[in-house]
Amino acid sequence: MEVIGIVVEYNPFHNGHLYQINKIKELYPNSLIIVVTSSSFTQRGELSIINKWDKTKIALENGIDIVLELPYIYSTQSSDIFAKYSLKILNEFNINYLCFGTESDNIDNLIKSAKTQINNKKFDLLVKEYMDKGINYPTALNNALKDLNQKEFNTPNDLLALSYIKEILKNNYSFKPLNIKRTNNYHDIDSNDDISSSSNIRAKLSQNKDISHMVPSNTLNILKSKNIASKYFEYLKYKIVSEKDLSVYLDVDEGLSTRIKKSINISNNLEELIQNIKTKRYTYNKISRMLCHILCSFTKEENNIKDLEYIRILGFNKKGQEYLNIIKSNINVPILNKYDTKKYKTLDIEYRVSQVYSQIYENIMDDEIKNKPIKKDE
Repeated sequence: MEVIGIVVEYNPFHNGHLYQINKIKELYPNSLIIVVTSSSFTQRGELSIINKWDKTKIALENGIDIVLELPYIYSTQSSDIFAKYSLKILNEFNINYLCFGTESDNIDNLIKSAKTQINNKKFDLLVKEYMDKGINYPTALNNALKDLNQKEFNTPNDLLALSYIKEILKNNYSFKPLNIKRTNNYHDIDSNDDISSSSNIRAKLSQNKDISHMVPSNTLNILKSKNIASKYFEYLKYKIVSEKDLSVYLDVDEGLSTRIKKSINISNNLEELIQNIKTKRYTYNKISRMLCHILCSFTKEENNIKDLEYIRILGFNKKGQEYLNIIKSNINVPILNKYDTKKYKTLDIEYRVSQVYSQIYENIMDDEIKNKPIKKDE
């Protein structure tokens, strides 16, 4: 049996995600699939329109065997940190392959470029030179790789794939990368195709457009029960105007605090705020993550948890439970059984973030504190 790991966000789970699962089952018919998912907020700092528990139900109903949580402190950071801790978790479960979507089809080019980032001393120097010119990190990284390898990687999934492959190589993990080429354009928020990006689906939902052909029926049924409008901007605005110094929060670099406070007074919504803060040096996603950290009071001082304190299982099916029983004695990180915020600093922050999510969008605190994995009987 091949054990396949996937890092996901499912914001929301759509036909492209189902395509990936079916493709894995086509390649490895007897495989067991484990996902590690961000919880209430995503790697780009966005609110998850489907909560972690509903994500778990949907995943299990669509062929996933085990669902694990990537805590907030890792899931809302740069692609390198996001990848580092996602793979640390999956490595504990003895996966054979890490599967991810890419815009590129050639895995060898991605591996070559990941090796360049690790081994070529010129790479870091080139990145620094480009950033000194006021260029943001993703663009500087792409430019450096283009200079050294004559290859460009400037799309989100390819950049994330590079982070995954770097972690595999640096840690000498035994599992192998497995890429599945995306069938849609991540930039396209106008497409009406059956397989479309999460951002396109969220945009259509906000405009009350039909997305029934873009998502499985269980995703659609859950989305029908939700009002995807949130109080995110209202709470964020209060937080920004009521605090003297925003620079204590993660990703708020020196000088940005003043810029944020000026921008909040001329912005009518979150999108306007991000665009008003945005500069050549700071990407849209970096600013979005930064604002999420402000909203959730996640400080630079708190960002010092370098080791996994626990692994949290959100759900499993019968096949997944049988696998957990086989390997649990070999897992070196504690499995979270008791919801103990005093013992685990990571969990204390997760609790606070869950409270914020519950205030601005949907109350998940009962399920959060019960901490009972969802079990799907086959």
